[in-house]
Amino acid sequence: MDRRTRGPGVRHEQRRQEIADAVLAVVADGGVQAVSLAEVAARAGVSAGRVQHYFPAKRQLIEAAFERGNELSSARIRARAGADLDAAPPRTVLTAVLTELIAHDAETEAHLRVRQSFTALALTDEAIADRMRTDYARFHGQIADLLRRDQRDGALPADLDPAETAPALVALAEGLAYYVLIGVTSPPAARARVTDAIAALYG
Repeated sequence: MDRRTRGPGVRHEQRRQEIADAVLAVVADGGVQAVSLAEVAARAGVSAGRVQHYFPAKRQLIEAAFERGNELSSARIRARAGADLDAAPPRTVLTAVLTELIAHDAETEAHLRVRQSFTALALTDEAIADRMRTDYARFHGQIADLLRRDQRDGALPADLDPAETAPALVALAEGLAYYVLIGVTSPPAARARVTDAIAALYG
């Protein structure tokens, strides 16, 4: 028996994932405001008590959906850029990662709405703010590393500063992502702005 794929611990994680998927489904249909123990329980096919056992508060439900959305987002990025991101062309990975931040269908819209709702909690919850600072530092570092790889290969100007450019690219993509969610701009237009910004770096 492979204990890594069987046993109480695995079932526990499977149930958490199923509930997180249910939260994303509820958000896709009714927005973040529709998330409740009863609604998530009905979507997951379990009791409200079971949902509360795993996630005692609504904030924890949103956080679980945030993390699950990130997992699904990573899978979509690998489907576009290749399973081994280290072996893929840096510009291809950069484009896949930054455009993934912009909703383009019901699934990605649900993920981005959950993301916006969870990150907004950082404004009033220092624990979440600390987590987001750590997450962003890691994310910016990954984007900067992609830029450095192409810079070493001569695809980007030698005077470009990856450490400064990475946060600017992420901020552009996330700002446009918010505009898409509230209807200021369309997903194709937002994605085009991001790809244009990347193209400008590469000349």
